[in-house]
Amino acid sequence: MKQAWRILCLACVMMVLCAGTVFAKSVEEKRTETRDKAEATLQELYERQSGARYEVENSHAYAVFFNTGIKVGIIGSSHGRGVAYNNVTGEECFMNMKELSAGLGLGVKEYSLVFIFENQDVWEHFTSGDWTCGGGTASAGATDGESGGGIEGAVKLADGIWVYQMTTKGITLEASLNGTKFTRDKKLNGEK
Repeated sequence: MKQAWRILCLACVMMVLCAGTVFAKSVEEKRTETRDKAEATLQELYERQSGARYEVENSHAYAVFFNTGIKVGIIGSSHGRGVAYNNVTGEECFMNMKELSAGLGLGVKEYSLVFIFENQDVWEHFTSGDWTCGGGTASAGATDGESGGGIEGAVKLADGIWVYQMTTKGITLEASLNGTKFTRDKKLNGEK
């Protein structure tokens, strides 16, 4: 009888260890998948917008998100995930995105977002945990408010933050991100 209990206990310990290994692998697979999708999104952006590569590579930091949105009647939502990179420090931060919207509509939309961060303060604010965007639609005619310059094809979302929004049909000339919340993905970042 003691032998059976020892074997059972040993089997349980082995299952727990295997489950931990499988979980770790699935997290790494999600990280790899997110990085791969982010790279594919950037390549697509570079093909569609000639100056985007320069802006991304020379920014303080950037983030890439891929999302699916659904709108039925007057309520809509979207969800997605992405990864933010700090070009100065080399830091990588995996994130989630959730959006709620109101207004008449029907359909499903897949889109990608590429954020450009001009400095460390906006990077830290965006990746600190919970960053919410709301209050309107940014248009392509926006400038940075200081030098009168802008980023071709991108829209100014907030001070120091520009965004490219791409759909399957191309780059949109507005960023409708009302009620959108960006949060750190604790599992993929290895946080507790």
